[in-house]
Amino acid sequence: MQLTILMPLIATLAIRLATNIPNIRESITLVTSICLVVIIINLFHNYTKEVNVEVIWLEIMPGLTMSFSIEPLGLLFVLMASFLWLITNVYTIGYMRKSQEQHQTRFYQYFALTMACVMGIAFADNLFTLYIFYELLTLSTYPLVAHAGDDNAKSNARTYLSILLFTSIMFFLFAIIGTWLVSGSLYFTPGGLFHQTLSPSASVKPIISILLLFFIFGIGKAAIFPFHRWLPAAMIAPTPVSALLHAVAVVKGGVFTILKVCIYIFGTESINNLPATQALLYLAGVSVFFASLIAMYQDNLKKRLAYSTISQLGYITIGALLANSSSIIGAVMHMVIHAFGKITLFFCAGAILIMTKKTLISEMRGIGRQMPITMAAFFIASLSIIGLPPTAGIWSKWFLLHGTIQAEQWLLMGILSISSLMNVFYLLPISISAFYSQSHHNHINSTSLEAPLPVLIAICICASACVILFLFPQPLYLLASAIISTTS
Repeated sequence: MQLTILMPLIATLAIRLATNIPNIRESITLVTSICLVVIIINLFHNYTKEVNVEVIWLEIMPGLTMSFSIEPLGLLFVLMASFLWLITNVYTIGYMRKSQEQHQTRFYQYFALTMACVMGIAFADNLFTLYIFYELLTLSTYPLVAHAGDDNAKSNARTYLSILLFTSIMFFLFAIIGTWLVSGSLYFTPGGLFHQTLSPSASVKPIISILLLFFIFGIGKAAIFPFHRWLPAAMIAPTPVSALLHAVAVVKGGVFTILKVCIYIFGTESINNLPATQALLYLAGVSVFFASLIAMYQDNLKKRLAYSTISQLGYITIGALLANSSSIIGAVMHMVIHAFGKITLFFCAGAILIMTKKTLISEMRGIGRQMPITMAAFFIASLSIIGLPPTAGIWSKWFLLHGTIQAEQWLLMGILSISSLMNVFYLLPISISAFYSQSHHNHINSTSLEAPLPVLIAICICASACVILFLFPQPLYLLASAIISTTS
């Protein structure tokens, strides 16, 4: 478990030493990511919930430690993140070489540092440890967002940094302090820390409700309205960073933290009895609806995908706050399934950019004839985001809708359904026009513009995963169900 954090940290130093030898630098990146996947698969095969594995790095005072442990939700998160980091590294090598990006050594260093932070978040045994790595994740991704180094990149990176730091310091930190004062502990507890340590008296509920509000607003990486602007701002970064933000690290670190807090701090049995829960559910519903609406009117492809991500994160937040068996399973599955679908879409956007220099959807008509593999993968990933067979998105959305029915939240059920319909309108026309509309440049319609092989390999693997998870959803479902078993 400790190796999953230490290996990427060691890789950052090794990458620096290989600054002037690109092949060695990229080999270090790939070998590290492969080793990380192998270690995590080994952890998964040897995991048993009957044996509690805890590692303490630092004890500040009795009950306040920097420590790590393994539980099903964290294990699922690192399985997804490590695999997608490997695929992203394959993609990045092709992308960075083709686009001849500057400062590639620094780029790969912060890429590795980001993954160390993700591992720390996933295995954090308490809120204190999680908060440390949560903040480090923000700081380590800032240079990636500002990678281009021009005024526009720096301005957008400042927006990214300021919003995430503001929410985490003003809300998340105070929520953690409040949790310590109310319960005397910060440890993630099966069944919920508050549920296990506090009596369900009416006098306690307002305090716990306020803490829930602070947690949801403080976990800004989940991009709930009105703290969502950092995500479109971060689209100024190179496409591998956009993929990292949306599928592997930042936003998934955000919704993972929300799930962890709802399940292991508040507890699924008590969260629905809090006065603030209903208001937060509708706020998440507003995020889902209006982000989908805004996405429909974006001509810039990466911005459309960014607002789509904000909407899809709202699905997971709703699932966490509904806190019933179906909604939790749906939210956990959606965290993984959305990751594969969205990373494919961003990979395709990056391939289009480096091969055609196009960023506007209105300029991509007919591009499917030049990039058939890329746009076919885009179509498959779009189906998964929408939630249509034969792609995996149908399973997570099915459980989320069932969760709204189980909770008798008919308005939320309607919002999720309408949002899925809106997904159709802002995603499918891109693929349709790519294959069936005439290009602005008819004389090059027959010319192949497919991206370099590493880029295509990454795109095809992630698009295939969208279909494979539809055909074989059982392993993912069982892992999500194992998380439910820890709530009692």
